[in-house]
Amino acid sequence: MQKRNIFIRIFSVILVMLILSIPAYASTNKSKDDSKLDLSKIELYPGGMAFGVKVISKGLTIVKFSSTQGSNISSAYQAGMREGDVITKVNGININTIEGFVKEIDKTGGNKITITALRNDKEMTFTLKPKYSQDDGKYKTGIWVKDSTTGIGTVTFIDPNTNAFGGLGHAICDSTNGKIIPISKGLVMNVAINGVLKGSVGSAGELKGTFLAKKIGAITKNCTCGVFGILTNDTLKPTEGKIGVCPKEEVKEGEAYIWCTLDESGPKKYNVCISNVDTSNSNVKNFRVKITDPTLLEKAGGIVQGMSGSPIIQNGRIIGAVTHVLINDPTQGYGIFIENMLNSIPSILK
Repeated sequence: MQKRNIFIRIFSVILVMLILSIPAYASTNKSKDDSKLDLSKIELYPGGMAFGVKVISKGLTIVKFSSTQGSNISSAYQAGMREGDVITKVNGININTIEGFVKEIDKTGGNKITITALRNDKEMTFTLKPKYSQDDGKYKTGIWVKDSTTGIGTVTFIDPNTNAFGGLGHAICDSTNGKIIPISKGLVMNVAINGVLKGSVGSAGELKGTFLAKKIGAITKNCTCGVFGILTNDTLKPTEGKIGVCPKEEVKEGEAYIWCTLDESGPKKYNVCISNVDTSNSNVKNFRVKITDPTLLEKAGGIVQGMSGSPIIQNGRIIGAVTHVLINDPTQGYGIFIENMLNSIPSILK
């Protein structure tokens, strides 16, 4: 009898361990499946609100050269540096601002310095001797650099649960080399749109606006599919209530509408037509967008700079965002799938 009781106890322990292991196994498998985005469970606020972007780059980009004291040629150019190079260090000290760069150059007292820079993602070093400028009373290398980029874009969506947002639908790139700017800090600024420069064949139009002093969020990622970050308050009011998102396979050619801001009255709804849908294309130009709304055509001539990120709604769901304009026909441009944008959101915002 005693042996039987011992056997029953041992069997019960084994049975309990087996039962407990089943949920653990299921949980493990579930976490693997959850890595794939389930679009059917996502609801977002559509955007359409204009916002200001200020991106502080990792390093300083050389935009042009100037002569240095006693020479018609820049010392930096003589050393081998070129436009588009991104300066990251001076004598081993990390550099992210113009003020920091000037300070390190001045500290050398005119002695030789070593500048570390990136060119086509390859790290290079250059040795040069700054020259003293009688006019400014400072040592100069003969280069003009920039440490930040500003611009106006449009919010595509806001997550109602986290206040995370996505916008632009394409990357912020350096105007000198066309490459994506690696950011050390990105700010979302409130902006007042006060007009639009109408586009025409051969010339892209542009939203005109003024940056306001108020910071309303931060950008955490700048990538091929847009910029992503977090909003700190409710300054940007959603254009409509929460709606679902559309998988790229379900995007249809035909009628849709966008939200965008063209003046101080705020976001408005405008009709568009979708065509040339390409689900195999992983880039930002996933389909063609044609502006059909007479009001938008009259005001802006079509798609203009600053409208990038305008959400596109079809059959009650967000299908993507406007990204580019065709210079030879500003009534048309390209769009990106919302699925591609959502797959690019940094994990910290999810």
